[in-house]
Amino acid sequence: MKIATWNVNSVLARLPQVVRWLEAASPDVLCMQETKCVDEKFPGEEFARLGYSSESFGQAAYNGVAILSRVKCEEVRRGMPDDEPGAQSRVLAATIGGIRIVNVYIPNGQAVGAEKYFFKLEWLKRLRAFFDSCYQTTDRVLLCGDFNVAPEDRDVHDPEVWRGRILFSEPEREALAKIRSWGLVDAFRMHNSEDKQYSWWDYRAGAFRRNLGLRIDHVWVSEPLARQSASVVIDKEPRRWEKPSDHAPVVAEFTT
Repeated sequence: MKIATWNVNSVLARLPQVVRWLEAASPDVLCMQETKCVDEKFPGEEFARLGYSSESFGQAAYNGVAILSRVKCEEVRRGMPDDEPGAQSRVLAATIGGIRIVNVYIPNGQAVGAEKYFFKLEWLKRLRAFFDSCYQTTDRVLLCGDFNVAPEDRDVHDPEVWRGRILFSEPEREALAKIRSWGLVDAFRMHNSEDKQYSWWDYRAGAFRRNLGLRIDHVWVSEPLARQSASVVIDKEPRRWEKPSDHAPVVAEFTT
């Protein structure tokens, strides 16, 4: 089973690129973030032509998550249990092929010390509580998405420049580590130990060409699913296309 995650940076603006990539990569499941599209305008018919059913949890102009799947999504959940009415659309979970997939778009945080930064830290704390209350470590669980945090020094092109800044501050990394300590494994690092492996590059200053990036898009799995992990790769090709997302897809394959 091939499961991918990709921050598409607007599913409507990037629809040709998403369709092109689906046709080339043919994943069984694609989890998208930052769809920036209300559910009523989600291009589900375009994906249906490629053989995918879709579930969307959208929001106008900001945020938004969606799941495309070749088989029906079951037990679909939108949001976290303690979300208040009108909460941002950042979590979409579904069971697909016996795997509980939790697709998240973790808040960016804007800047260390900003109000949105503390919102991000609290949101991460709530995500850990969500896992505590809803899932068991003996389940086949997969958490994926744009985490907006680079966990380790090797996940950042220049750790000393980024240290203490948004996406790489210690409180963010500690909050993310607490989620991982629930019983999750970084599937990418099971298969790739080298540094300079990134999933996001700023649009400015030739960052992609110079490989000045961060690894902030992740696939984490519970131990039962980790035993079925065959490979995880970052597919940089779509980042080279015209009008790309600033993120690249991360693709994980699992044995049955």
